[in-house]
Amino acid sequence: MDVLHVAMWVEDVESAEAFYTEGLGLERTREFESDDGATNRFVGGESDAEIQFKYYADDGGDDVDKDGNGDGSGGNGDGNDDGDRPSGFDHVAVAVDDIDGSIATLTEEFDSELLKGPKHLEDKGIRIAFVTDPEGYTVELIEQVE
Repeated sequence: MDVLHVAMWVEDVESAEAFYTEGLGLERTREFESDDGATNRFVGGESDAEIQFKYYADDGGDDVDKDGNGDGSGGNGDGNDDGDRPSGFDHVAVAVDDIDGSIATLTEEFDSELLKGPKHLEDKGIRIAFVTDPEGYTVELIEQVE
């Protein structure tokens, strides 16, 4: 068994794709329209795992249950339809070659916010940091260090 992809609803697919491709070096791998009219765009890196962006090109789908809580709100199911992403979703992790350079690029060119780090986890041989993507999702950057 293997993890194949994670799917995220986005409002601005062009900004989301640019963040992950231009900012983090991933590449668009495929795109298709599903039966409900949503467009599905995928980006990936060296492994087969992908990030899937789901969106409606024509502002349709307002009544679609984008978060799986059954009410079509896009909220997190807490009764407050504030548009927050679903509870339980924490972050997406992406491997980078240069965490400091990635943070600089993402914060300067993509208006990303540095949430935490960078932090060196010496026992694991990695440096990590957490930033936001254009949709407000948290992205963990992980750099292997020697």
